[in-house]
Amino acid sequence: MEPDSLLQRYRRDRRKLLEFLFSSGLIKEIRTPSGPTPSLSDADFDTISADYILHCVKSGGILDVSEATKKFNAESTYPIMIHSKSGDSYFLISDPDMAGSPPRRVPPPAITSGTANHASSSSSQLDSFKAKNVNMLVDDYGLKHKAEKAVGRASLGDSGIPSLGLPPLKTGLSDDDLRESAYELLLASMLFSGIEVCPVEDRKKEKGTKLLSRLKSKREKPNSHPQLSERHSELIDTIRAQMQISEAMDACIRRNMVQLAARRTSGQIDLPQISLGLLIGIFRSDFPNEKSYTQWKSRQVNILEEILYFSAKLPETERLTIKSCLSKIREKEWDVAMSPSQRVEVISSIRQVALKVSSQQGQFGLQNETYYWHAVYHVNIRLYEKLLYVMFDILDEGQLIEEADAILLLIKLTWSTLGITQKMHDALYGLVFVQQFVHTDEGTLLEHAVRQLQRVVPAEEDDWNEGQYVNSLVCLKQCDGSQTKLNLVQAIFLSIGTWCDSKLQDYHLHFTEKPDNFRRAMALASAVGMLTCAEIKASFCPDVTLSCAYLLTMNASNSSPGEKIKNYVERSVEAAIGRVACIILESKVEKMHPLALLANQLRLVADREMNTFFPVFRQWAPESIMISVQQLHQFYGERLIPFLKGVSSLSEDARSVLSAAYMLDQKLTQLYSSALEEQRVHDSTMPHMHHYQIEKVSGPIILDWVIGQHSHILEWTGRALDLEEWEPLSFHQRQAASIVEVFRILEETVDQLFGMHLPLDITHLQALLSIVFHSLDGYLQRVLNQLVEKSHLYPAAPPLTRYTEAVIPIMKKRLNEYTVLDENVLDKLTELTVPKLCIRLNTLQYFQKQVGLLEDGIRKSWELARPSPNKRQGEEEPGEILESDALTHDEAVDELFVTTFNIVRDTANDIGRKICELIGTRVVFWDLRDTFLFHLYRGNVESARLESFLADFDTVLDNVCGLIDDAVRDLVVLSVYQASLEGFVWVLLDGGPSRAFSDSDIILMEEDLMMLKEFFIAEGEGLPRSLVEQEAKFAERILHMFSLQTETVIQMLMTASEIISMGLDSNKHGQLHLGDAHTLVRVLCHKKDREASKFLKVQYQLPMSSDYEDAPSRDSTSRPPFISDVLKRSTSIRWSKKGQSGLKSMKKKLQEATNEIRNVAR
Repeated sequence: MEPDSLLQRYRRDRRKLLEFLFSSGLIKEIRTPSGPTPSLSDADFDTISADYILHCVKSGGILDVSEATKKFNAESTYPIMIHSKSGDSYFLISDPDMAGSPPRRVPPPAITSGTANHASSSSSQLDSFKAKNVNMLVDDYGLKHKAEKAVGRASLGDSGIPSLGLPPLKTGLSDDDLRESAYELLLASMLFSGIEVCPVEDRKKEKGTKLLSRLKSKREKPNSHPQLSERHSELIDTIRAQMQISEAMDACIRRNMVQLAARRTSGQIDLPQISLGLLIGIFRSDFPNEKSYTQWKSRQVNILEEILYFSAKLPETERLTIKSCLSKIREKEWDVAMSPSQRVEVISSIRQVALKVSSQQGQFGLQNETYYWHAVYHVNIRLYEKLLYVMFDILDEGQLIEEADAILLLIKLTWSTLGITQKMHDALYGLVFVQQFVHTDEGTLLEHAVRQLQRVVPAEEDDWNEGQYVNSLVCLKQCDGSQTKLNLVQAIFLSIGTWCDSKLQDYHLHFTEKPDNFRRAMALASAVGMLTCAEIKASFCPDVTLSCAYLLTMNASNSSPGEKIKNYVERSVEAAIGRVACIILESKVEKMHPLALLANQLRLVADREMNTFFPVFRQWAPESIMISVQQLHQFYGERLIPFLKGVSSLSEDARSVLSAAYMLDQKLTQLYSSALEEQRVHDSTMPHMHHYQIEKVSGPIILDWVIGQHSHILEWTGRALDLEEWEPLSFHQRQAASIVEVFRILEETVDQLFGMHLPLDITHLQALLSIVFHSLDGYLQRVLNQLVEKSHLYPAAPPLTRYTEAVIPIMKKRLNEYTVLDENVLDKLTELTVPKLCIRLNTLQYFQKQVGLLEDGIRKSWELARPSPNKRQGEEEPGEILESDALTHDEAVDELFVTTFNIVRDTANDIGRKICELIGTRVVFWDLRDTFLFHLYRGNVESARLESFLADFDTVLDNVCGLIDDAVRDLVVLSVYQASLEGFVWVLLDGGPSRAFSDSDIILMEEDLMMLKEFFIAEGEGLPRSLVEQEAKFAERILHMFSLQTETVIQMLMTASEIISMGLDSNKHGQLHLGDAHTLVRVLCHKKDREASKFLKVQYQLPMSSDYEDAPSRDSTSRPPFISDVLKRSTSIRWSKKGQSGLKSMKKKLQEATNEIRNVAR
């Protein structure tokens, strides 16, 4: 059927199907540009998309004719597709068989308007650029041009090592043909070198012979059979597996090679002899199928044709003989119609010509040289390369096999046949290593290649004949658009050098993932000299030995390598910038400004340049780093400067761009400093680097940001304290939650400031420390304001009385008078329970630790962000920085830190001490007031001793130690101990009328004091004994005064009164001392002694103790909430203001009493 009729039929059927869909009622509404219409009788069904109509049927039955036509036109630009479960199929307009194979070259880059999604490959950066579409959104920063150039360079592809330029094979021998022929040659060389290569069958028979020999008598000796070294057998099996030769084929080759070696008694083996020997001994029956036999036979014929017909210089008659004989072998009748004698005749004709050729002398007089060395060197070199590839593990091609050294010795047996010299072997082996590296990317192969190429003997050290021989192995290389003749070694070095050059032209692309390979590639480039075409042309001359130019190494004295490396740096950095442009244009990162992305990517390029590539380049071209600095700095600066002009506030875009630009500037400055170091060493001129004006733009807006944070942070910290309930955060974290929140807020602010990665000066640091100080100090002041003075916790001082025993019952006065506290103080005392005070103390302890960490963190961040003294080194001439300026700056910074944090620490310490004292005072004078303070020694010492109250102390201390942090536990226990001693002294001196102590009572009280000290020592697990003894000295001295004679105490009182009369009173500030009058009067008041009572009655008219009712008030045991019994006083040994006013009258009485005593004495 004609194609035109098929097309017409297809269109007709398509119309009918569309008409059916319209007439079936599935299309509910048809819309046209002129409006809705009931039918499409006049429509052109050939221009309506069938897929669109089906979609309309599924989605609701509304058809837009204009949209259907657009869909059809869009679909017509793509091949016709058939969608099925097994996959999508498409039809081609042209015949694929007629079109031929697809082109191998990469198509040129094309910029299209559409978008395409391409999968990126992480294994190769080059592949990701071959299919990238760089036509993105509006390009405001000139990145599109760079991206197009990068794609253009990537489209050139990743080329391998250029070919050596050996003469081509005219018979079309494939790589597989060469590999199999190389294996045959290796076996033949081993046999002709005296190494026996037994077929597989012989080896099986040999094993059976050994088994039978063990069964026979020791006297019977088995028949002598050629023995094969077990080691050689294993090596041959390894080679066979490496070269992918089947066991059946290997058996045929070995069998025929053994026969060939047996027939030949002298002379060298050559390739024609091997092929002829195999053709005469291997038949169709040795192969599993006709195809494999035909391929094998064609290979043997092609080898003979390549060597004898195309390469050997023969008379025309002999050439015709060779051509005729080889054509007979190719024909199918060779195995069918021709008799064995006819085949022998054909083989003999070829052998005669081959023997004539092989009998010709070599041209250069080398040992074992044959005519084939030079005549077929293009075949020999290819075969030897195939043998060298045996060295690489077929399962892991990047590694040498374990038997590499032993196999290499066997391969060297082929030198005499292939015409390989040591110099050629070293060069070819190095080439094979490089080729294998290109294939596997295993870096150690390059190291092997470098060592192998470094062994290549320079031309001037060659034997003259060998030099002439190597020069005769001509390779044609393309240089500057023309062909140049090189010898084999030069061609190898040029191919490797060309490959190195292509990689180093874009070393950022090829060596970023494996930087160690860059060092190896540079060593390889150094080993081959990296010759230019001009140097090769100058060194190549048929009449001169091979120049040693290719062995030149890159050193500082040779300017050519330095210029070449500069060119590498310039081109590679340019290509890296182009790839960065592609990344920016195709980036899908949201909320990231393109300039910020660009700076981050360029910084990675600069970092690789600094850490990976420059350390290798610097030994040959130390000034090359300046090229990359200039390129990166200029490229980004041209795009940053317009942006900086529009920055007026610290927006998200401004912050990201300025931060990224500043870090890039720092990295480039580091590179520049490295260049300056090289400048000092090599005394070369360097252009000056101008920094981006980031600090000028960012300085004011950063300061505004910091100032703006001040009020917010104070508000947040205040809110955190308002919500505080002073409960421990957890069992292990016993501080309050508010302090954790405060430091979190401050640390976040610090991290935000330094996390901007923008230049900061001392003004910014001062503003930050101001926030820290006011936030922490405000927190501490609010904690302090929640406390009360501990004087509110002391009971009222009772009136002074003299001891007497009441005989006649009288109406007694009430003793305890209470003062009503201020409502605000009362509320605070209600909240300041011992557990909450402990949490406050824990919080301050945590505060001290975190302050140190915060200070260290800010100092470290400042050291990283601070303006360096030599920051402007890149803008100004290198010179000495004044040490005094640097010291002045550092001293100012230290002063800021010391002023800020030391004040905060001191305030926290003072509040901590106050809380600690408040805990002890509350425990003794508030919580244990009724159970301890009001009952100790009341009425009778023996019935109210201290031992009965220690259980209460133990319970309180257990609770406190369970709440308090271990670091402040001893301080709190010491505070309780000090308060207990204070309460003990209060009982002795301010105990009231119900407490009077006799001499026998003093002994019991001394025992109680000793018991109290031991309680707090706790057998060495409590407070240190020395500290306990030190704190108890005042109480011990007070007790000692009670044990003195009354006359002695009175005399001491008189002496103290004289001091008062002289105006030298030591109790000016209300504190009690052992020898002052106030303490002595109280001792006399509480001594159970008639003489003391009489003295107090006569001299001071003090009332009797029996006149007062000293029983504890019922209200006192139910406090809080009412604390009317608490009078304002500083301590139990500190007089209140009211007490001090009463002392003035007491002083007058003491003076008057003293004068009377003196008058009586006179």
